[in-house]
Amino acid sequence: MARRAETIELAVLGLLHEGPMHGYELRKRLNLMLGWGRVLSYGSLYPTLKKMLRGALIEEATTTLTPVSRRPRIVYQVTDAGTAEFERLMSEVGPTAWEDDNFGIRFAFFGRTDMEIRLRVLEGRRTRLQERLDRIQSQLSMTEQEVDRYSAELQRHGVESAEREVQWLSDLINAERSQQVNPPAQPQS
Repeated sequence: MARRAETIELAVLGLLHEGPMHGYELRKRLNLMLGWGRVLSYGSLYPTLKKMLRGALIEEATTTLTPVSRRPRIVYQVTDAGTAEFERLMSEVGPTAWEDDNFGIRFAFFGRTDMEIRLRVLEGRRTRLQERLDRIQSQLSMTEQEVDRYSAELQRHGVESAEREVQWLSDLINAERSQQVNPPAQPQS
């Protein structure tokens, strides 16, 4: 399983490729990426930023004073080493690439990833979810008589959610493969 700090590092590097950002903006954008169920605290973000600064993956670009506060606002930007680390992390195709904690962040930056890597990650995620779906369905059939209706409903919800995501992934994989066969036409000048 990917450590949370590594997931945050990947997300920070991806966001800083869009341009320099200060900590507040990074936290706001990371919380949007992580989704409604997870909130990133400053207590998680700033130690990660300090570690990334020590590792020369990012650097302080400028500091600006805000009209509301007298404290300078530190702006971070990605370094060449950070770009190389981002590319390395995005090219990984092992199980950490499709884990629940890591997949959404990686997916957000798929536009900067090679098609073959995208396909391998999508296929790995789909296989993992299909295994989970099969396990939930077998448990559901075994326990339907033994659990109350709310537990059974929760299990059915899990099955439906996994089925939707498996279908979504299959659609994405098919779209990627059709692009592989029929690459988009290049605009003529």
